[in-house]
Amino acid sequence: MGELRLRVLETTALTAQVRTLELAAENGGTLPGFTAGAHIRVTLPDGTDRHYSLVNTLPDTAATAQPATYRLGIRLEEDGKGGSRHMHGLAAGDVIDASLPRNDFALADTDAPVLLIAGGIGVTPLISMASELKAKGRPFAFHYAGRSRVLLAFVDELAAIDEGALTIHCDDEPETCIDLKALIGRAPAEGHIYVCGPRGMIEAVREIAHARGIAKDHVHFELFDAPKAETGDQPFEVEISSTGQVFTVPPGKSIIEVLEAEGVDLIYDCQRGDCGICQTAVIEGIPDHRDVILTDDERAANDVMQICVSRAKSSRLVLDL
Repeated sequence: MGELRLRVLETTALTAQVRTLELAAENGGTLPGFTAGAHIRVTLPDGTDRHYSLVNTLPDTAATAQPATYRLGIRLEEDGKGGSRHMHGLAAGDVIDASLPRNDFALADTDAPVLLIAGGIGVTPLISMASELKAKGRPFAFHYAGRSRVLLAFVDELAAIDEGALTIHCDDEPETCIDLKALIGRAPAEGHIYVCGPRGMIEAVREIAHARGIAKDHVHFELFDAPKAETGDQPFEVEISSTGQVFTVPPGKSIIEVLEAEGVDLIYDCQRGDCGICQTAVIEGIPDHRDVILTDDERAANDVMQICVSRAKSSRLVLDL
């Protein structure tokens, strides 16, 4: 059971694939506060959980200290593992278990200009950021990209926050297609970039910003999906340098899953390759990097890896654990 029991007050379809859920405390009263960019983890019927960003857009930032409701935005993933189908099937009156709000994607405490870049449902954590930035009078630009305008949710709400800061980019409208190189090229070097969306978008933003000389700690990102198993994945061995233990990691299993099942104590969080908490030094072997944390130069060095998602190109890795 989660730390919160939340009752569904209302569900609303924004597009053919995106639905919002309005949630309140099961027994009434206010909910725990949160900061822009935060998420909650919702427990599914099979005991697993999924994290969903809080998309509250109240212009009064004090309202996030004791909110009456949480609002989630969820895209239906037809080829997913069933979490989004379950969430889309909820109705008013249903009760779910959830964690307390957590924020791994918080706004930096600075007055520097902010560039927000969203791809598809990656817009959700950036909505509360835009609301907070506007309320605090901080300069920002919001660029929201997707395949087609009819598939983009929350556009009206974002326009209501600050229409002048919002630019929409659609793949089927050539004149509006997003040009990340030009966009980041115009961004103030001292500013901060926040990007959420598909893995390819995040990696492109990271590399373009790195090439331009923008500090790595000024580029922030959050990835919703973990990498899927790839055709041709092979088993490999992992040796723990401190004990000499050797474990085999089969296709479809992560290093973390295998080591934890064997009783190895590990520190990790996202299991998507975007938080960096599980980063581990590589003593021997060649990793197959599948994270969005490391730059291309850092990947080429092959001296660290994110063991939640990355695999091996060599038959064995020796890790500093």
